[in-house]
Amino acid sequence: MPSSGPSLEAPDPERHAVVTRGLTKRFGRVVAVDHLDLAVRRGELYGFLGPNGAGKSTTLRMLCGILEPSEGEGQVLGIDLRRNPERVKSAIGYMSQRFSLYDDLTVGENLTFYTRVYMVPRAERAARIERMLRLGDLVGRERQLAGELSGGYRQRLALTCALVHGPALIFLDEPTAGVDPVSRRTFWALIRRLADQGTTILVTTHYMDEAELCDTLGFIYQGRLIAHGPPAHIKAETFARQVIELAAADPRAAADALADWDAVEEVVRAGARVRVIAARGGLGTGAVTDYLRGRGVAVEWANEVEPTVEDLFVSFVDRERKARVREQLRALGADGT
Repeated sequence: MPSSGPSLEAPDPERHAVVTRGLTKRFGRVVAVDHLDLAVRRGELYGFLGPNGAGKSTTLRMLCGILEPSEGEGQVLGIDLRRNPERVKSAIGYMSQRFSLYDDLTVGENLTFYTRVYMVPRAERAARIERMLRLGDLVGRERQLAGELSGGYRQRLALTCALVHGPALIFLDEPTAGVDPVSRRTFWALIRRLADQGTTILVTTHYMDEAELCDTLGFIYQGRLIAHGPPAHIKAETFARQVIELAAADPRAAADALADWDAVEEVVRAGARVRVIAARGGLGTGAVTDYLRGRGVAVEWANEVEPTVEDLFVSFVDRERKARVREQLRALGADGT
């Protein structure tokens, strides 16, 4: 059954690089993507978040023209997904989790190969390759075998190969999985710069600190879009929760005591700090401090803080999981079983 989902702005092919309506993909009886309505504005960095198996990669493969939708419709750069999937493939850039670099080819040879795959005119190839080498900070590594590159440089080479034909839109499917934090930061600085220069980027990620860097976020769960919008908007308008962070002399005792309090929805320990999530307006720092002191736990300080994207992610998934359980219980009651 289609989900009403979050409200989206009216799609406009002139302003949106990606528009879908009711996009669905079934594998037998399994619904991987369930009537997805998506609108990605041109020139924005859009983060697509969801737990494993939520439908992120399947959605990207449909948007890239690799998988045929079972139902629904969509346009990518104004091209109809169902009628012209081959045109979509040539118009966009796509970097999967296992992007096909050829380890026995050099950096320069990989880029040359992809200029041919994407049919870059011969007269433009040298200039395109030179531009990609500068973009990925790969100058001086042209003759190095791709198989000898570090993880961070491999990701940059993979990205430049996906960009060598100058697409207006690129899809990145968990591009920094398994890459060290410094290389991840460098990679994200690169794609941020691309977005600022007008390239539309849709990226899936499991790293919540990366999600904070996106212009717009879409949360997907069991194939349905459950929240959508700029991070600040989602935090202010959609996340009906309050987050309090505190330091206590005995953080373990504080976390254990708070976990037994009905007013608290979640408690997370982060080193010497304790993070408390409750219904918005349900608690105050004074109430938390008094509660812990009444149980013999000394509190050094307590402050209300802004929720992180990870807080949003966990809250939305938990909310949807509970809603599904309620639906199942109602269905069982209706069946009389």
